[in-house]
This record gives sequence, C-alpha cells and structure tokens, in this order.
Amino acid sequence: MTSRLPPFRRKLFQNTSSTLSKPTHKPLQPHTTRPISSSSTPHPPSSSDLSNSRPPPQQHPQIIFSGIQPTGTPHLGNYLGALRPWTQLTSSSPPTTKLFFSIVDLHAITSSQRPEQLREWRREMMRVLLALGLGDGGGKGNGGTVFVQSHVKQHAELMWILSCTASMGYLGRMTQWKSKLDLKDDASPLDERKGKLKLGLFSYPVLQAADILVHRATHVPVGEDQSQHLEFARECVTNFNHTYGSTLIYPQTLLSPAKRIMSLTNPLKKMSKSDPSPSSRILITDSPETIQKKLTTAVTDSMNSVSWDPVNRPGVSNLLTLLSAFDGEGRTPEVLGGVYGTGMGLGAFKRLVGEVVGEGLRGVREGYERVSREGEGYLLEVERRGARVAGENAEATMVGVREAVGL
Repeated sequence: MTSRLPPFRRKLFQNTSSTLSKPTHKPLQPHTTRPISSSSTPHPPSSSDLSNSRPPPQQHPQIIFSGIQPTGTPHLGNYLGALRPWTQLTSSSPPTTKLFFSIVDLHAITSSQRPEQLREWRREMMRVLLALGLGDGGGKGNGGTVFVQSHVKQHAELMWILSCTASMGYLGRMTQWKSKLDLKDDASPLDERKGKLKLGLFSYPVLQAADILVHRATHVPVGEDQSQHLEFARECVTNFNHTYGSTLIYPQTLLSPAKRIMSLTNPLKKMSKSDPSPSSRILITDSPETIQKKLTTAVTDSMNSVSWDPVNRPGVSNLLTLLSAFDGEGRTPEVLGGVYGTGMGLGAFKRLVGEVVGEGLRGVREGYERVSREGEGYLLEVERRGARVAGENAEATMVGVREAVGL
C-alpha cells in the first residue's frame, strides 16, 4: 500500500543539545551540523568527571527513538513539530538506521484517563502514524517500527532500575511536574500542595529516559521544551554506568527547527488540544472547509494588512508561520510577510493560508481514510508486529543491564 504525503520542504535536524536552530533554507554547513550517518559514537556530557561512566571507544549502530502521547487526533502544531519531522527521518536516514516511534500510553496515565477513551485515543494515534507512512503505513522504504509503549514490558523494567540510581534532587528541579500542577519554578516536592503531586508525574522523566535507553537510541528528535528531559536521560546514563560499569549509551539530541504554532483564538498561547475551543486548533484530519472556517475566524488585529511582527502582531505572524510551513518554495515567514505585505488585506490572506494548509494536509487526510478502511484488525496486527520488533530490541539491552546489576 502507498500513502501520498503532503508536500513540504525538506529540512534536516541540527544535531545539538543546546539551542533550537532557526529554520534556514540554505544548505546546512558541515561545521554547524552533520547529516545522520549509519553509525555514531555517543559521548557523555563533557562536564562529567566520572571516568568509569564513559562508554568504550566503539561505534554504535544508528538508532533513533521518539514517542508521542495518545491524546486524540494530532493538531497542526503536533504535526509540524513532531510528526512531519518523523516522516523526514524515514526518507533521509540511511537504510541501516533503526527507527522506533512509540505511542507512549504509560506516560498518558500520569493524568487521569477514562479507560475506554485511552484505548480509542491509542487506536486513533496508530491510525495517524500509519497514515503518515510510518511503520508499514507507506508500504515502502524505511518507515521504522511503530509500537505501543505498554506492550513492551522492558520499558517499565528499566525505569525501575534507573530509579534506583536517579537523583531526587535532579528530578525536583525538573519543570514538567511543576507546570502540570501550576507551581512556581522554585517549588519543591515538599511544597504545600504536595498532596496533588503523584509519584508517576514526579518520576515521569525516569520513564522517559528508560524509553530512550532501553532501545540504545543514539539520537532523539525533540522540541525545545523537551531538551531538559534528554539531559536527564544522559544523567541517568552517567549514574548507572558509574555504578555498574559502561553499559548504557548516551543519546544525542536532534532539535527540530520547526517554529512553534500558536492558538488561532489566542496567538499568545501555544496551540493545544486542551483548549476548550475547537476553533483554536486545526486537526490534521480536518476537511478543507473546516480548515478554511477556522482560519477565517482566527484572531489577528485591527490592521487590514500583512506583516511579520511576532511581538506586535502575533496573530498575523502565526498565520505567516503556517503559510511558511507549507510553502513550496521554502520561504520563511519573514520573507512571506514582505511578499504579501503590499496590496493584500487580512480577509484575502486568511483565505490563501486556508487553501495552502488544506492542500498541504490532503495527503494526510487521504492516508487516514485509507487506514480507517482497513479496520481494527489491521491496527491490531501492526501493534503485534511492532511489539515483537521493539521487544526484541529492548530485550537485547536488558540482558546486559540485568547482568551488570546482578539480576
């Protein structure tokens, strides 16, 4: 089976663990980034002085891992920030590279979930990933392995083992649990609202580290807001290898150059599925008519013109970012602001953006409809196959981990 993916400009990830690179349409220079090769030699943080934690000087097979929570149909921000880069990796990585894409349902239950809804959202996410050509959805090329996290027991097993050497102090400085509970950045686990903090949410980064390390991932594509979690995963490697000897591999960061997509009803907030207004977001399965309607009512400002000014005109700038993401010539939002800044009013501009985004998502919609026609049996078969492949890969790691620990 084949899946026609929407047109988009081809971008490589910048291999770095510090800052998010701005989108560029010039060829990437060798001294600033390098394409992913068929082998890699990850190194521990240079600041570490734990010499026993350094991995042996050998090259490891290229393995890329990434995960996404099953929280319903992805919106445009999820697609441009995570899912489309995944499809780019399937087409740009060497054939020897192993790609693992996980639906991380264990992470989802750190928030209260209705069992029936969680199961449906997990199936929905599987449909979307297959529609994008991941796993066997494309029927050709290196689509990688798509699997459900809870179906591979080694993830939870390694999490517990890592928990025994993970630092409570480091976890206490992580921002994830604080933002979920609306606490200040300097809050501690012993905060007065500690009754609302559950162990699963607090130790979320340990499971995230286990997800990565159990597959011996050499590279992990992440957004800017997830870079802290990858640093924690590297810290877990340092702690484990210092205690038990060089066993785990240090993953490297692949930061996406994608710009953040903002809400259509409040351009000062990130596009989110938790927003009570469906008009705030474009789902990747929305019809062209629905997309056009949502963009027509998108919040902008009182000036009937187009210009790139994220500070003073966040709504219009957000629409320029969307247009840039699907622009066939690969033009930046700044350039497009100049192109449409003379002679075009906001009404006409919104219609243009709606047409371009609707056409850009056409391949996704068609792929989704095709996968949906295959039925539940197809999804279950993909889940079983993914669990087997991912389980075998994870077990190869756990054999060495158990031996090192003495289990």
